[in-house]
Amino acid sequence: MLTLVRALTAAALMLQAPPAAPVREQQQWVLDALNVEQAWAVTKGAGVTVAVVDSLVDSRVKELRGRVTAAPDMSTPAIQREAKPGRHGTAMAALIAGSGAGKGLVGVAPESRILSIPLAVAEDPETGGIAPQAEQRPGRETPLARALRYAANHGAKVISMSIGSYGPVRSEREAVSYALSKGVVLVAAVGNDGQSGYTKMNGTSHWSFPAGYPGVIGVAAVDKQGRRAQFSTENLSVLVAAPGVGVPVVKRTGGYELSEGTSSAAALVAGVAALIKSRHPGLPPEQVVQALAGSSRGRPAPGYDDKIGFGVVDAGAALNAAERLAGARDGIPVPDDMHFGAGEDSPVPSRPGPEAWRLLLYGGGVLLALVTFSGAVIVLNQRKG
Repeated sequence: MLTLVRALTAAALMLQAPPAAPVREQQQWVLDALNVEQAWAVTKGAGVTVAVVDSLVDSRVKELRGRVTAAPDMSTPAIQREAKPGRHGTAMAALIAGSGAGKGLVGVAPESRILSIPLAVAEDPETGGIAPQAEQRPGRETPLARALRYAANHGAKVISMSIGSYGPVRSEREAVSYALSKGVVLVAAVGNDGQSGYTKMNGTSHWSFPAGYPGVIGVAAVDKQGRRAQFSTENLSVLVAAPGVGVPVVKRTGGYELSEGTSSAAALVAGVAALIKSRHPGLPPEQVVQALAGSSRGRPAPGYDDKIGFGVVDAGAALNAAERLAGARDGIPVPDDMHFGAGEDSPVPSRPGPEAWRLLLYGGGVLLALVTFSGAVIVLNQRKG
């Protein structure tokens, strides 16, 4: 399906040669940019499963060993196909949940778990884009829609999607709504169309989905200085931003490399969302969004723009914001004998219908009238006789 190829390629990794420094030193600027270490004083994501909708995550990578569960391949609804581990999905999963084992790469939520949901089984080795295996006929549920429902039904609290397409699909929109109703936080890359001819001509980029669906956190990419990456898509699907230039990622075959793209930015934000859900499991998706957007730093002068959204995600500040939102949501218990303050209760309302004394008065008047009328009739009859 052409639109799926576009989207997956648009959010793909663009790789560079890694520097000679140890990976922990390479990634320190990313952790600092997201203020992750402050958040780690509170939680590291324990108890949260993050679904990675991408190529199959390689569970043999040392940073992910023992913490990856693989779902069936979602490429087709009927044919069960064995997916092969992929470069892109493995890199994204480690950014979220890398344990740092063996002095390796550490993810934003290093104690979280990964539910790997393979959307396709082949990757373009030059772009990192995932090639679909079969075209979907109109009206049928797409692979992404199946993946979202599977994740929501199998314990995922956060779904990371470094993928997308250029057109909305009804089955995907419905699956997004279903996942949100289950309390799942959805995060997606907005795409790498910032330097396309369309963007340069119109000052805005084509929308990419699922980032463009309501309720999905669309993530743009910034560089080390916090400036929007030139390739990062700009439109109103952008909610927040995160590092996406020169971000160290694991190589499935061993070692590390640097990535460019909104893919990495989305995975990092999914890790922050996992920290929030670990600390506040009952916080609904809309309040997780509020915590992320309301606490971001490097906010544009107007408060929001279509390049970096509300600013760069701050994990420590986001946890503090989530704490306040969770407290406001729980509310303050009110004793049964108090309602709107310490004043007296309003009087108990009277029963509906006429009051009793009015009924008695009316009945007595009717009875007196009947007696008077009867007496008048008797007097008239006597006179006539």
